[in-house]
Amino acid sequence: MAEAKWYVVHTYSGYENKVKADLEKTIENNKALAEQIVEVRVPVEDVVEIKNGKKKTVQRKLFPGYVLVNMDMNDETWYVVRNTRGVTGFVGPGSKAVPLTDAEMKPLGIRTDNISIDFAEGDTIAVVTGVWKDTVGVVRKIDYNKQTVTIKVELFQGSETPVELSFAEVRKLG
Repeated sequence: MAEAKWYVVHTYSGYENKVKADLEKTIENNKALAEQIVEVRVPVEDVVEIKNGKKKTVQRKLFPGYVLVNMDMNDETWYVVRNTRGVTGFVGPGSKAVPLTDAEMKPLGIRTDNISIDFAEGDTIAVVTGVWKDTVGVVRKIDYNKQTVTIKVELFQGSETPVELSFAEVRKLG
C-alpha cells in the first residue's frame, strides 16, 4: 500500500463542507476506502469580527473552493473523490493530481511526521516555557496534526479559559 499524501480538490464555491461530508459518508460506508482515504479537511482560521460594537469569533475558510484530502492515490480513490457531488477536479496539470509537499503543508498547521507524547486527555501537565510558564492545567484536547494541546487555565476567580500550547511547551506531572 502506498503512503497517503495530501491532495487539493477543487469544489464549487460554498460546497466545501458538503463535499467533506459526502466524502466522509462514502468512506464510512466502504471499509476498503477508509484505509485509503485517511482524512478530509476544509482548512479554516478563527477571525474576530466586530459588528454593532460586539466582538464575535467566526471561522473563515482559508481556501474557499478547495478541500484537502489525505489519501493513497489510485484509480479507485481518484474516481470516488472526482465523482463526489460538488467536486470539479484535483489541482494539478491536466487531469493529474499533484500531492502537496511537506513544505506546502507546514503553513497549514498540518504536520506529516508522527510524534508520540507521554500525556493524554485528562492528565495534569505543567507549562515549562513561554508566556504560560509554571502554569498547571488539565489536558482537554490534543491535536496531533497541529502538535498542540489545549488546557483550561483559571484567569479570574472561577473563570476558566482554554489555552492552546505546543507539545514542546508542556510536560506531564507525576
